[in-house]
Amino acid sequence: MATATTSAVWRSTGGDQTRTAEAGSMVMAVPFYIANTAATANVLNVSGGNALVLPANAVVTEVIVSSGGGGNATANVGFTPLISVGPGQTTTLGTNVPTGFVSAGNVSARTVFTVGGTGGGASLGNAANATNLVVVTNTQGAANAIAGVVSGRIIYHVSDAGQQSA
Repeated sequence: MATATTSAVWRSTGGDQTRTAEAGSMVMAVPFYIANTAATANVLNVSGGNALVLPANAVVTEVIVSSGGGGNATANVGFTPLISVGPGQTTTLGTNVPTGFVSAGNVSARTVFTVGGTGGGASLGNAANATNLVVVTNTQGAANAIAGVVSGRIIYHVSDAGQQSA
């Protein structure tokens, strides 16, 4: 079976050939890996991979921890906007939002952080940054919390004000 990859914003009208129905944003899931919940570092896209970068207008709705850090591991998961990204550009960092997605969340076991839920960050359910890519970051969630290795998925969609392609 063939695999399709795209950098486009996915939208669907549910098969409405008349283009009358409102097109909806597709929900996506991206895997993440935190090597040490007690350290300040970028969250990785896979074990040993590159920093996890989300697109401009990414609306994170859930952070799912599928492999917890054990003991009393806690984490803050946030983001930093990336400015002037691209060939020939000098990338600069915007202001870090350290608890944007998870705020002092207990990541010692399998956990789901949602909008309005315990440990959910203030940016869950909102566009992380309307104009810039963001790199996902991690810091220790509570003083004296143990270091843990955590992995899971970030669930998000891209907010695009209902625009349809031609």
